Amino acid sequence: MSSDLFSALTAASTGLRAQTVRIRLASENVANANSTSDIPGGDPYQRRMPVFREMLDRETGALGVQVARTVDDLSEFPVRYDPEHPAADANGYVKLPNVKTLIEMADIRDAQRTYEANLSIIENSRAMINRALDLLRR
Repeated sequence: MSSDLFSALTAASTGLRAQTVRIRLASENVANANSTSDIPGGDPYQRRMPVFREMLDRETGALGVQVARTVDDLSEFPVRYDPEHPAADANGYVKLPNVKTLIEMADIRDAQRTYEANLSIIENSRAMINRALDLLRR
C-alpha cells in the first residue's frame, strides 16, 4: 500500500511541475500579446507552447509527465495596416503576434485546475500516510 501512495505522490508532483511550466508559458504569451518587432517588417513575438511526454520514475514505478521541450507556434502572424507604426513594412503592414489572449487565459485556467487536482492528490496521499502511521503507533 505504501508504495502505491508514494507512486501517487511522485506522479502528482510531476504534474505540478508540468503545469507550472504550462502556466508560465501561457503568461509569457499573454504578456507579449501586443508586442511587435523592433525593426520595420520584422517578425513579432511568436507564441510558445509546452510539449509534454510521459516519464517513468524508476524508484517508485510511477508514470508521470514532464515538459520535454517548448515549441514555437508556427501559425501565421496576423497583419494590420498601420503605415505610421515603427514596425510597418514597406507596404504599411505591421505583423502582430500570433497570440490569442482568450485561448491563453483558458489554457491558464485549465492548467490551474489541473495543478489544484495534483495538489489535492498530494494532500490526500499525505493524509493517508499519516493516518496509517498513527494506526501503526497504537
